[in-house]
Amino acid sequence: MLGVVLRHLRTQAGLSQRALGRAALYDHTRICRAEQGEILIPVEQVQALDTALRASGLLVALRAAADAAPVSVLSAGQAGIHDGEPVMLDMQTADGRTVRVTISRRDFAHLLATGALGSVLPALGNTEEAQRVARAIDEPARVDAQVIDYFRRVLAEHYAADKMLGPRSLLRPVLAQIDVLDELRRGARAAQVEPLLQVLAQYAEMAGWLHQDLGEVHAAMTWSRRAAEWAQVAGDDQMASYMLVRQANIACALTDDHPAVVQYAAAARRKASGLEPKLVALAAQQQARGLALLGEYAKCFTLLDQAGQTLRDHPEVTEPHVPVYLHHYDLDTLEEQSAACYRAAGRADAAVAILERKIANLAGNLTRDHGHLTAKLAVAVAQSPQTDPDRAAHLGHQALNVARQTGSARIRRELRTLDMELLERWPGHAEARVFHDALAAA
Repeated sequence: MLGVVLRHLRTQAGLSQRALGRAALYDHTRICRAEQGEILIPVEQVQALDTALRASGLLVALRAAADAAPVSVLSAGQAGIHDGEPVMLDMQTADGRTVRVTISRRDFAHLLATGALGSVLPALGNTEEAQRVARAIDEPARVDAQVIDYFRRVLAEHYAADKMLGPRSLLRPVLAQIDVLDELRRGARAAQVEPLLQVLAQYAEMAGWLHQDLGEVHAAMTWSRRAAEWAQVAGDDQMASYMLVRQANIACALTDDHPAVVQYAAAARRKASGLEPKLVALAAQQQARGLALLGEYAKCFTLLDQAGQTLRDHPEVTEPHVPVYLHHYDLDTLEEQSAACYRAAGRADAAVAILERKIANLAGNLTRDHGHLTAKLAVAVAQSPQTDPDRAAHLGHQALNVARQTGSARIRRELRTLDMELLERWPGHAEARVFHDALAAA
């Protein structure tokens, strides 16, 4: 990891290995070997390199971590890992600065296997597990349940990180791990193929979600369909039905095909007797959203009541390997999602009350989620009979800052709705005009 980051920082600074060696008074041939992962540079020289590259202690911290970490050797050749788009990792320096490090997918697979990505991904549990995953990536026939469980844990961490970071920081690591898993699938023993396909389907769903949050319709649908295909091949009926809900969500969020929202969601819960109850509730909630957008409010709120009763009867998932989102789907989430139905039904005041409660109870580190809820609250305030354009515009500015930071197109979509509401209801309002200009410039 030290070599990868050293090479990135040197390249970013526009320095050759020889020029960096002169600046840090260190042999450039040893810089070359360090960048290739062949040697560890002594601590004193790392400090000089860190200073020369203005790395704010990042190289020093990585060097210290290298002394503490177990060594795990992996062969240089990583067959099947594509050298396509690189992976970007955000690393924190001691003074709080973020350094975005760009590495190849091949290097990413290697570092993932050796447990060297603990600062940005979950660390492997122990040295034995690190060696097990490393051997499996080098020889896919060695894949076993423990290796597959590791990738499940990483995926769960991605879902947690998404609420904080948004799609921009997570998409490339997720796509790179799909490459790794797909290569493992090609060489795994028959008994491990279906479990690998189940995990692949969940990673592909995550890729579809991240593309959706970026506003990329075609890529979101492509990855969602691939997830559905892998789920079907694996015989994972839960995931296959969940992907119908996801496609309903994409139709709602990106294409405004409201009949498709209802149709996909209804299909997802058609055979409810064999499905995870939380999935049935989620499908009902998504169908209710579509019905609200079509003006069928009575049916909408009947379905929301049914979803609520199902979640009260089944507060926990029935088995551990259902789609990750369902582990966190509960009555609180259902209430938050119902705000959109109240808004569509002309009850913006009810939506305001719900969203204010959710924001007040949201953990402070969930940056992307906070921005999205704030944008939805801004729209509800603008649509409320209690006229307060100043507050709506102020909330809009807050959400716009998060949209810039995370790259979330979902936040921007809400803010475009807010902009139209403000300009329509208060065309000459000064704060509304300032917000309009800020959104246009972002």
